[in-house]
Amino acid sequence: MNAAATASMTSTGEAVQFWILAVVATGGALGTVLMRKAVHSALSLAGTMIVLAVFYLANGAYFLGVVQIIVYTGAIMMLFLFVVMLVGVTAADSLKETIRGQRWLAALCALGFGVLLFAGIANASLRSFDGLGQANSGGNVQGIAALLFTKYVFAFEITGALLITAAVGAMVLTHRERTERAPTQRELSVARVRRGKQVPPLPAPGVYARHNAVDVPGLLPDGTPSELTVNATLRARGQIRDVSAEALGELAALEQRSSEWQGQKQGEGRKGAAQ
Repeated sequence: MNAAATASMTSTGEAVQFWILAVVATGGALGTVLMRKAVHSALSLAGTMIVLAVFYLANGAYFLGVVQIIVYTGAIMMLFLFVVMLVGVTAADSLKETIRGQRWLAALCALGFGVLLFAGIANASLRSFDGLGQANSGGNVQGIAALLFTKYVFAFEITGALLITAAVGAMVLTHRERTERAPTQRELSVARVRRGKQVPPLPAPGVYARHNAVDVPGLLPDGTPSELTVNATLRARGQIRDVSAEALGELAALEQRSSEWQGQKQGEGRKGAAQ
């Protein structure tokens, strides 16, 4: 067996690594499409991106592997995840078709991309390859830069133009022109008073110093819980703890101890006066 044939063979470790990571990457890709919750889909996509980064590092593309983890997985994908968790995406939102025919157009684009991908794989030459030593002879970063700005410079520039156009389009679509002057703080406060809403700040939650949680309502002077001291969202979810009976019991015990202490002090005062 000559040196070229030996160099083209895949070792057992590389084969095991490939099949394990391929299963994980494929499972994450399927989870991205099949998961019902958007957060789970984003997490599945993040896992797939991490596996792709490991593939890049295993094949000697160190720059691509680091960029895949830091930029795509660590920055862009986590940003998507945080936006989904903060804004929230329900199943009803995903079923609304805002643009007529967009699903058929997406299916047509996916079919065209599949044809191009299949044609590229079919025309790939697997008879010989240069190897990592020759590809990274001048440095991995330098080799990528040389390819991007010489052989693939037009594809690189077109991709950059498309990304900039997409960013500008997203800002234009989400931008809302202000048609009237923004009200000042004084005008907002006057309007609040005229509407009869809560003018002073809302009272803090909690009963005395033993309960300061946000799900514990504060008590009014008569011992009844105040609805203004808890968030309306917690009230709608039924996550409010009622400690009014406990607080009233503690108040009665304090009053009893206070009366006993006052009686004791009055008794001591009478004894002193008699002496």
